[in-house]
Amino acid sequence: MSTPSTAKGPVGVGVIGAGNISKQYLDNLTTFPDLKVHVIADLFEEAAEARAKEYGIAEWGGVEKALHHPDVEIIVNLTIPAAHVEVATAAVNAGKHVWTEKPFSLDRESGLGLLKTADSAGIRLGCAPDTFLGAGLQTALRLIQRGDIGTPLTAMTTFQTPGPESWHPNPAFLFQYGAGPLFDMGPYYLTTLVQAFGSIRKVAAVGSKAKDVRVIGSGPKAGEEFTVEVPTHVSAMAQFESGASSHSVFSFESPRQRMGFVEITGTEATLSLPDPNNFDGDVRLWRAGDEDWTTIPATGPANGRGMGVLDMARSLRAGVPHRATGGLAYHVLDAMVSISESMDSGTFVDVASSAPASAPLPEDWAPETLTLGGSA
Repeated sequence: MSTPSTAKGPVGVGVIGAGNISKQYLDNLTTFPDLKVHVIADLFEEAAEARAKEYGIAEWGGVEKALHHPDVEIIVNLTIPAAHVEVATAAVNAGKHVWTEKPFSLDRESGLGLLKTADSAGIRLGCAPDTFLGAGLQTALRLIQRGDIGTPLTAMTTFQTPGPESWHPNPAFLFQYGAGPLFDMGPYYLTTLVQAFGSIRKVAAVGSKAKDVRVIGSGPKAGEEFTVEVPTHVSAMAQFESGASSHSVFSFESPRQRMGFVEITGTEATLSLPDPNNFDGDVRLWRAGDEDWTTIPATGPANGRGMGVLDMARSLRAGVPHRATGGLAYHVLDAMVSISESMDSGTFVDVASSAPASAPLPEDWAPETLTLGGSA
């Protein structure tokens, strides 16, 4: 990955998956001048056609259309979680670099297999969340790295809601294997903590499930019941390679909503971070003796989903590592699986993998600027 690409001009992109989240990506992918979306594909070709026409994308069709498109260098994999590894592996085998929505995989075995397949082929893997590239979290990470809070020691994070069945028209999948509050929301919080503290070395957790059956509260399926398969409240501790530790709550069982709470305490001060599910938001700093928090405005880009794809594309051309890597996403998955195992065993569980360090994103990094000259 250290050799610059010989290709010139904007990096060609093919999107697989024309569901709801594709709009959030395409709003950016179709406006970043260093990217060119050539094709959108879906198992339901009519959905791909509708999305292509909405965004002025020249071609659409089934999955093979994107996998074998001659001008596509990066596949953006927006399929359902259960299909992430299958589609990513097919893209790697077709010689395409891959950006995947989270989660990276649903288990260690398939995730490791994908990493090894891509590494052998010299293919890059990237994975959401890329929210840590946004101005809010990058500003916080710069403050930590600069030493504004001293040595980082501990963190607390909280995500609490009553559960998505009250508003989501088809929420059952969020309560099945590979989801729940841990696997659905955990990647945002754990990725942020790994950026601040380094790799996770061991975890311990307890979990609970308040109800075996929940009821859909809105939409055409309102009143229908579905089975809850996974813990809906998780309380997890983590210890990092630095010796720092964290405590996190992930819950679909709280009448009171508390989302986006992340505090990191160091030897000199405490930092309150913006919601890790967002790309922007100010940072707050509190030092001993202060009467109140000091607000620090976020600086840098905060364009939204797709920033990681753009960073991957520019890094590919330059022959340097990109930031939201498959290795980072796998480490977060490994930690979440370990948390699940700890809930089952009642013991601490070691986390074997490590996350590669992600370089800071420059404050003047400009997604709207053309940096890759030449013809596509």
